[in-house]
Amino acid sequence: MFTGTLLLLLSCTFNHVDQTQQRHDRMFNSKHSSQSEDMVLTCKFLICSICNKLFSNKKNLNRHLLVHSNEKLFKCSVCGKSFPLKSHLNKHLFVHSNEKLFKCSVCDKSFSQKYCLNRHLLVHSNEKHFKCSVCNKSFSQNTYLNKHLLVHSNEKLFKCSVCDKSFSRKDCLNKHLLVHSNEKLFKCSICNKSFSQMSSLNRHLLVHSNGKLFKCSVCDKSFSWKVSLNKHLLVHSNEKLFKCSVCDKSFYFKNSLNMHLLVHSNEKLFKCSFCYKSFYHKSNLNLHLLVHSDEKLFKCSVCKKSFSRKAHLKTHLLVHSNEKLL
Repeated sequence: MFTGTLLLLLSCTFNHVDQTQQRHDRMFNSKHSSQSEDMVLTCKFLICSICNKLFSNKKNLNRHLLVHSNEKLFKCSVCGKSFPLKSHLNKHLFVHSNEKLFKCSVCDKSFSQKYCLNRHLLVHSNEKHFKCSVCNKSFSQNTYLNKHLLVHSNEKLFKCSVCDKSFSRKDCLNKHLLVHSNEKLFKCSICNKSFSQMSSLNRHLLVHSNGKLFKCSVCDKSFSWKVSLNKHLLVHSNEKLFKCSVCDKSFYFKNSLNMHLLVHSNEKLFKCSFCYKSFYHKSNLNLHLLVHSDEKLFKCSVCKKSFSRKAHLKTHLLVHSNEKLL
């Protein structure tokens, strides 16, 4: 138990005016002004020597000191997580409950805890009081700002145990680790494509949407995502910054260079499980696998003929364009 506590004496001065006398003066237009009485109250507070928090009694202070202690006596029976205070455990237990009693009045989201709802409500507010001193980006919550600040740091303490990638944030590492997992729990309801992350599924769903909000200012192309537009804009630039060290070829994008480098290697790591074919790139294997599948997802809008590959559909559509010319 911590012993470093201080007794703090605060002298609080209040200017107390007799409200009854004031009302009486107003009613009868008394010539006499009301008398003021200064009252000095001395309040005793206990202060935590670690975080300077104030408490009105020793019991509350002792309870608070457990937060600074490594003792976590209250253990969750569901996930094994431990807490210094029982109230913290009780709050945590709502996470395992399906009950989400605290509903947002703006959107359809609901929460198991009130403080989560209060935190969420800041998203709907235009107030962003927490500003980054490096890039001036603003945030509605201090936690978001603290997470963001790690982006400006060169320290990437969270390293992937599978590949060489490292991250400035633990949540980014956890997201990345799903890439190495074979579990793809998030499935598209339109084309059955699966994803390891919900964010990837949400991004993919925009492909099926007609809403391509990000338009190129140079050509007529439009994109579902801003990142796709930014990548596309490099095509209009003559700068191909990513050069191959083996041949003279250069590329707009780093991932294009990485894919190209596999060509100089004799290793075709992506092998078809149905036939003898192997490929340099996983995307090429995925395209090839459609040949072995009965699924023909790409349908002609003119004659309703279906194809297993988009390229085959595009070739087929030329047939209909020739018909129009005749």
